[in-house]
Amino acid sequence: MNTKHHLNHLKLALIVGSLALPLITQAEQPPTNKHPRYKLIDLGTLGGPEYYSDFSGFPPRLLNEQGTVVGGMDTAVPDSPCLKPFPSNPDCFVSHAFQWQNGQLRDLGTLAFNPTGNFSQAFWINERGLSVGISTDAGLDQSGFPTTKAVVWNNGQISNLGTLGGNSSMAQAINNRDQVVGWALNTVPDPVALWTALGYLPLGTQQRAALWQNGTIQDLGTLGGPDAWASGLNDAGQIIGQSYTTDTTVTPVRGARPIEVFLWENGTMTSLGNLGGTYAEAWKLNNRGQVVGWMTLAGDESFHPFFWERGTLTDLGTFGGSTGRATWLNERGEVVGVADLPNGLHDAFLWKNGVMTDLGNLGKTSFAHGINSGGQIVGASRVSFVTGEVRAFLWENGGPMIDLNTLVPANSSLHLSFAHSINERGEIAGYGFLRNGDQHPFLLIPIGEE
Repeated sequence: MNTKHHLNHLKLALIVGSLALPLITQAEQPPTNKHPRYKLIDLGTLGGPEYYSDFSGFPPRLLNEQGTVVGGMDTAVPDSPCLKPFPSNPDCFVSHAFQWQNGQLRDLGTLAFNPTGNFSQAFWINERGLSVGISTDAGLDQSGFPTTKAVVWNNGQISNLGTLGGNSSMAQAINNRDQVVGWALNTVPDPVALWTALGYLPLGTQQRAALWQNGTIQDLGTLGGPDAWASGLNDAGQIIGQSYTTDTTVTPVRGARPIEVFLWENGTMTSLGNLGGTYAEAWKLNNRGQVVGWMTLAGDESFHPFFWERGTLTDLGTFGGSTGRATWLNERGEVVGVADLPNGLHDAFLWKNGVMTDLGNLGKTSFAHGINSGGQIVGASRVSFVTGEVRAFLWENGGPMIDLNTLVPANSSLHLSFAHSINERGEIAGYGFLRNGDQHPFLLIPIGEE
């Protein structure tokens, strides 16, 4: 799954019917708001045309508080038979994880060269500058696809975190204690691993939620089924993810088994419940132990964003449409994401103190991807269905939504299309496009108000 595919996944047409909300408001639009101006830094490339923010299906953290950016991008090396990072990828260049820091772009490389397909990708960076993700090695799995390993990069050096005895693993997130979570295969045969249920290639054996710390790997168990996947953690060592709840085939959507989200702490995995459906994903956990994501409703025809805290599961609802997702939350418990309108389109939202606010859009639709503790929100907005044009946005101080392209120098060569991260200093990371269609990551640094 490449970035374009993932972006489409995140912008799925959201479907009808909403549970009651405490209150839904339209964002106020004071006319005299001032906004930061930004220094735009085009982070460049490793020689190829495409940048990859993520392909795991879960929101990544690619920008830390020191302004270091990680991710993945094409090199200039041809990739044949174009298996990087997945067969659906439209171009044929080797893709490597990268790190940009203080003006220097570094190729983070792979564990080993694999002639069948060679790639790596960083998904998360902590405040010490360690990043984690996935890399191919020299092996092949039962499908003839290159095996992958969970890896950590420390000062540019790559380390293999290993598996639970199976072929592959993947590191999803790392906290500031250098604990790493993700998934790892064991040796027990399983034709419907959780990764397969999410639309990826078959893995062949059980896929288990894994914790790596102090040089060891720990299987976190499941909620009753054979497979689980850890998707995030906080600095207290609490871990979130999703797990099969049974090994019985009972659900027609997504996978062949029901999936619920979990919180793991002190050796115990606990289900966060459900909204009546049989599928859920946990997308973000803060240091207060609050969790957000999305769950299907009864019948699995629609899905809603959820907020969980101390045993209480809250359906955040929508703007009158059928579906929505909670993407991120800050340390104050303020949640952002996307929700459907009655007309089938969708807008970014802010959920704060029980109130869901429609952040509007720059033309047609919008999707919020990040929020800092100052309440600054970033994301992407589609301005035209005819041209397909998407613009990165900033929303702050009660709105309205601002096109980030208007807050950078007018002669910038990069069209800012997608803002995925904002840190506490107000620095923004995302990606945009050159006039020739090449895709580059960017970093925006505030330099004063307009």
